[in-house]
Amino acid sequence: MLLTASGANFGFLRTIPLLIGIMIGMQVMLLMVAFGIGGLILLYPSLHLVLKIAGSLYLLWLAWKIASAEYEKLETDDVTVKQMPFWQGGLLQLINPKAWLMALGAVASFSLAGSEYLHSVLAISLGMFMVNVVSGVIWMGFGSLIGRLLRSPRAWKMFNLAMGLLTAACVLLIWR
Repeated sequence: MLLTASGANFGFLRTIPLLIGIMIGMQVMLLMVAFGIGGLILLYPSLHLVLKIAGSLYLLWLAWKIASAEYEKLETDDVTVKQMPFWQGGLLQLINPKAWLMALGAVASFSLAGSEYLHSVLAISLGMFMVNVVSGVIWMGFGSLIGRLLRSPRAWKMFNLAMGLLTAACVLLIWR
């Protein structure tokens, strides 16, 4: 949702930093899991609850920012309108409990023991990177196409409201 909304509001190229932030966050998380931090989540289930609460609050804040965004006609050389910085994309991943579980599952399922461990973690990391690039480009492309179709301030407001509501609805998935 975030990459789609950003792609629609700021265009494909101006959304690339957000995608990079999300990808860096995912890689950092994957490496943290591979080298021991993931064990803390398994050892202390209360950390999982903290991640759920923090992730929910952050997603609700993002949903509000998206839904309440004002329409502004963007020019390609306009730099006064600020999109979400890349570090917020990385932060989103680091407090996303489902992303932690995905990283835990990937390392637990696909890593090899012994001397092959580092190579297998590298392969998992590369696979995750490729999936992030492909899916991110698709979401950004979809968003930038939507951005070209929306012609009126009312259409933009409705789009931002819908993206905000869908982002907020993702909180429900965290608690399933």
